[in-house]
Amino acid sequence: MHRNIRTVDDVLKLMDGLFAPEADRWTAGAGDWWDAFYADRDRPVPFFAAKPDENLASYADRGLLTPGRALDLGCGPGRNALYLASLGFEVDAVDISPAAVAWAEERAREAGADIRFRCGDAFALTEAGPSGPYDLIADSGCFHHLPPHRRVSYLALLERALAPGGHLALTAFAAGAEGSGSELSDADFYRASGLQGGLAYTPESLRRIFSDLTEVEVRRMRDEPADSAYFGEPFLWTALFRKDA
Repeated sequence: MHRNIRTVDDVLKLMDGLFAPEADRWTAGAGDWWDAFYADRDRPVPFFAAKPDENLASYADRGLLTPGRALDLGCGPGRNALYLASLGFEVDAVDISPAAVAWAEERAREAGADIRFRCGDAFALTEAGPSGPYDLIADSGCFHHLPPHRRVSYLALLERALAPGGHLALTAFAAGAEGSGSELSDADFYRASGLQGGLAYTPESLRRIFSDLTEVEVRRMRDEPADSAYFGEPFLWTALFRKDA
């Protein structure tokens, strides 16, 4: 019998283990799950296309973002990282999947973009790899794949890595939308021992979770046609929050 809990990190790691690896997409074995997901690059997955989120382009067009240092959380094949670099951002990008990072690096080389990619746990950025402060943290699809207790880690990352005056640009599953994530309560995720494909959020829940930040905009993502230069699916929320000085 082991009695190993001493710190908050010990508690978080114990709770990670409550999720069955085959049902979870973030805890132990998640890199393997996502590697399999990214293995076939020709699959008809909308966000495999090399085009950025429409909300990021909207923020840039409206002057809501000023180029500086940016971190792309859960960068996948690097589509948003490439876009931010094209705007003049100095970009760090991290993903848990080696296959996704390899694909993103290929795209960056083809585009001649200087982006620092890292494969690993985004919450361990203070231990190894790139670190803040960042003027922008962009997250398109990472947050809604985290188990509820890891919001603690996510908020801690924002606290230490987001610069005063910096922004969080978030894209997450929308509750009540077809094709979106699960609307189980936080407690029920632990009873089910899995994330059920991801967590769906309401605008009110996002505002509560990120209440230490100032809301700039929360809206449904625009539905972009297949021939658009931007990615957009209406089963997602987009949100822009600012960390005030």
